Amino acid sequence: MSIATTRRALVAGAALATFARPAFAQSWPTRPVSMIVPWAAGGGTDATGRIVATLLERELGRPVNVVNRTGGGGLVGHTEIANARADGYTIGVITTELSLYRTTGAGQIDWKNFTPIALYNTDPQGVHVRADGPRDLAQLVAQIRERPGANKASGANLGGAAHLSLVGMLNALGLPPSAAPWVPTDGSAPSLQQLAAGAIQLVTTTMPEAKTMVDAGQVRTIAIMRASRDPAYPNVPTVKEAVGVDWSLGAWRGIAGPRNLPEAITTRLRQAMAKVVADPEFIRLMTARSFGMEYVDGPAFGAWLEAADKRFGDAARAAGLAR
Repeated sequence: MSIATTRRALVAGAALATFARPAFAQSWPTRPVSMIVPWAAGGGTDATGRIVATLLERELGRPVNVVNRTGGGGLVGHTEIANARADGYTIGVITTELSLYRTTGAGQIDWKNFTPIALYNTDPQGVHVRADGPRDLAQLVAQIRERPGANKASGANLGGAAHLSLVGMLNALGLPPSAAPWVPTDGSAPSLQQLAAGAIQLVTTTMPEAKTMVDAGQVRTIAIMRASRDPAYPNVPTVKEAVGVDWSLGAWRGIAGPRNLPEAITTRLRQAMAKVVADPEFIRLMTARSFGMEYVDGPAFGAWLEAADKRFGDAARAAGLAR
């Protein structure tokens, strides 16, 4: 077990010690719980959400059913979580895009419309091309400069984290967003399928989301949007190494319920998530897919989300995506 994993287990263990078990929390749930995933099946949010749901079932003693609610760049699913009855029977996976909806004008919800339960995942973005595409990021950038608009890109919705990661990099390179037009989709899985089919020329999405198609030899990762190389991908250069501009961005995922979730149910969910992230099976499954693991509990997750709003909002404004 790595130092980082050991630290996660200790943090989760410490969190467990702080939870009481109110009588109301002990009686909930009495029926299945729905977990809304705002993105398409086969993507990273779907994959990690299903890992969490499976282990959450063990802790809650009731089925936790994953429901994919796609559309609107994740806005449809996020809105359904926010508008659900605050009885604990509808929770969901919230994602990076929640930190961008208001800033980009895509929607009118933010983290304050939710009851934060736990952050469980963060991952760096990467730049991915077809297996027979440009050999490196420098060659891709040269192609974009030579033929502005000819190289189409995707990764998920317009104005989301994947789009922001591309526009921010182009901005750092002195290129307008129109240099690599964005093709919006309902997530990384359909974007990567379009890339493999040759309909688009590059995808910006998290490293783990591209892993299956990279391993299958259909896609290559040519750069990672991180300050330094990721030990999980030691042969992938950073954007700065590849083209000399300092640009990094990552994505996050967490569990939340609608605003005003009863304290007893919130406590029960926080307790269950603390056990989930400390479970060796969670660590094994996340590691097998190269998903990053970062745990932040309840109130601290709320503060983390508030800071993320500012961080991603600032990046969106700098990239010209603010409305």
